[in-house]
Amino acid sequence: MMQWLKDLLNPQPLVSPAPAPAPANPPSARWKQGDTLAKQLALVIDLNVCVGCHACVTSCKEWNTSGSAGPLADERAYAADPMGTFFNRVQTYEAGVFPTMDTVHFPKSCLHCEDPPCVPVCPTGASYKRAEDGIVLVDYDKCIGCKYCAWACPYGARELDEERQVMTKCTLCVDRVHDEKLAPEDRKPACVKACPTNARLFGDVKDPTSEVSIAIRERGGYALMPEWETQPANQYLPRRSMQSGSSGEQA
Repeated sequence: MMQWLKDLLNPQPLVSPAPAPAPANPPSARWKQGDTLAKQLALVIDLNVCVGCHACVTSCKEWNTSGSAGPLADERAYAADPMGTFFNRVQTYEAGVFPTMDTVHFPKSCLHCEDPPCVPVCPTGASYKRAEDGIVLVDYDKCIGCKYCAWACPYGARELDEERQVMTKCTLCVDRVHDEKLAPEDRKPACVKACPTNARLFGDVKDPTSEVSIAIRERGGYALMPEWETQPANQYLPRRSMQSGSSGEQA
């Protein structure tokens, strides 16, 4: 009898293929809408001591241009209509009424919302929130530059890199904060390390014993535009009144 017919009449039990080896760097688990995370890394910014020096802006640009997020393109940087990609910006404005006016410096970047509206609108799944630390990121290999995330973000925190045509944003320097080759005190976002007045704090806002949680609790920290119900992880410590010296009045 021909061998192929013998095999047909006496089939051998199927042997399951050996499982593929696990990748050396498995992808991060992703947050799903409705999930409550045990850990949420975030920035807390003290508006009382921010002097608007832009050290956070330049250090962010330098680190991310040379890191995993870069290069962050600048086109026509010194022209009348410059195009630049910045994850962090500082807005400065005057508050109050003369003669008791006050200059307020307001740094703003991605707030790493606990319910980020930019994630569910992304048609390719490029925008995602990490389950292990709450950081919102963009997978550049999947991003098609459609700008849906920018339209969904109420804080204007998304930036289109004109050269690569991908959406970019603050990563909380994820490539620094988890780098075990760095000393523990250096595992912080570049903006935090660069701030000369220590106006920027970094840590887990879900840990009640962390520096950021204590600052929020004791200084009346608040989220930006809570009416959008995105639950921003980043929070701000209010400025003290220049007249009364009280710490309870927000800018």
